[in-house]
Amino acid sequence: MPYQSSGGRRNNVQLGVGRSLWSGAPPPVISERALDGIPGCLAWVALLVSIAAAIAYPRALLMVAALLGFYTSVRFLFAGIANMRGLRLIAQWEKVNWRERYRQDAPPDALAWDDVRHIVIIPNYKEPVEILSRTLENLAAQYEAPKRLTVVLAMEAAEEGCVEKAESLVQVFRGCFANLFFTVHPRGLPGEMQCKSANEAWAARWVKRRLVDQGGYTMDHILVTTQDADTLWHKNQFYALTYLFAVHSERHLRFWQGPIRYHTNIWEINPLLRIVNAYSGAFELAYLAAPWWIPMPMSSYSLSLRLLDSSGYWDPDVIADDWHMFIKAYFSREGRVKLERVFLPFMGTAVTGNTWWEAIKNRYLQSLRHAWGSKEVGYIIAKMLEYPEIEFKTSFQLLFRVAHDILLAGAGWVILTVGSQLPVLLNPQIAPPVGDILQNPALALEYPTFILLSIAGALVVILGIIFWYQDVIVRPPRTTPSSLKERLLTLLSFPLLPVLTLVVVALPTLQAQTRLLVGIPLRFRVSRKV
Repeated sequence: MPYQSSGGRRNNVQLGVGRSLWSGAPPPVISERALDGIPGCLAWVALLVSIAAAIAYPRALLMVAALLGFYTSVRFLFAGIANMRGLRLIAQWEKVNWRERYRQDAPPDALAWDDVRHIVIIPNYKEPVEILSRTLENLAAQYEAPKRLTVVLAMEAAEEGCVEKAESLVQVFRGCFANLFFTVHPRGLPGEMQCKSANEAWAARWVKRRLVDQGGYTMDHILVTTQDADTLWHKNQFYALTYLFAVHSERHLRFWQGPIRYHTNIWEINPLLRIVNAYSGAFELAYLAAPWWIPMPMSSYSLSLRLLDSSGYWDPDVIADDWHMFIKAYFSREGRVKLERVFLPFMGTAVTGNTWWEAIKNRYLQSLRHAWGSKEVGYIIAKMLEYPEIEFKTSFQLLFRVAHDILLAGAGWVILTVGSQLPVLLNPQIAPPVGDILQNPALALEYPTFILLSIAGALVVILGIIFWYQDVIVRPPRTTPSSLKERLLTLLSFPLLPVLTLVVVALPTLQAQTRLLVGIPLRFRVSRKV
């Protein structure tokens, strides 16, 4: 199968103080390193301030930590409420006949139903043939796949034998799609990393030339979906997307995102990690279902080819491609880009390993890669300076949304952990005597920080169990009966959840932010999932 060189290169973004303030000469450049280091700098400042405050102002620090813990627990509570709403919406969406809904309420400016086409890009590197075959089988079963779907296997030249692997898959699945292509992303191009973002940008430019420039396809009728190599879509995903894209009046200013469930290999992973995956899936659904929160793309998502092309495609030197692409498109279209929810869950494969230790290590490395998205705080600030004509309120909403999660996982975690423990260790007299509290519970009223921390801890534990249960009821059927060891490890996972989240969430986040601060690059690695 032939493949071609990608066309143009991305436009380099200057981190300036605003184009409108300068004429002729380019704006002065702000150090990208300085902007990348913002989350890490705040995390280390939080640590140093917490240590100093534990000595000088222990009660004040303890109160700050208690308030932050209470806020975190309330956030868990609202996530639980949003998650229940999301499950209800999923049940409703799964019953919809999207063709009939189109007939009933398509507006005058809707695309014709038969005009909508889909491009599906599957970036992959050293993925087993079994995984890619399963993914293609899932796509082949989608709505009118032989008519509407163009699938692109985005291979990496750095993988030995990738062409032969792609050719064998094309041979097996020939005829299942309107088009089935593969591209090979060269290694070592200037300004590029070997990462998903560079690969999918190369593939997207190639297929745009093949279908639009040479094949006569209408660009405005094409929806592009990029997905992980192991993503398994809901059976109605592209049926619903056809409707959602066709009827939306601002279809070229929108992303589409569904909730992810880490269920493909749920019964093969270590039981201790299942609760962590349940926690992650619950928050992803909550972010989509909560009308009070700005949702962001995650893992596998869709946008129009028109929006992708006008935004300059994915940047080839970015690890966290999903948030970065959304932010890039957001500013390229003057803050008018939004994400639309698709309440049809897709399944992903959770990381695993041959041993318990290897599984923890692989999950840590995956979280480290995800936490590299901490760069996006600085990227948004750079874009706000580059586009001063965009209303500050509009830009700041996106900055707050992104910075909230990133800083809460870094500096916030430091304040909560150090601030709730170190003051008591250095000043035991500020903590209520446990024995006295048990004998006289009313004594706890004299220690408001103790009450806040107790409520926060109880809420987090209760909601962690709820998240686990919400995940259990939608898991696929078991492949093997549960053993006594598995049940014991499952029970053990509840009290160990704080330790597990420390190891596979907080610590890799702090490591990523620290590496960004001191300028140590991260090598993109594919997480082991089989």
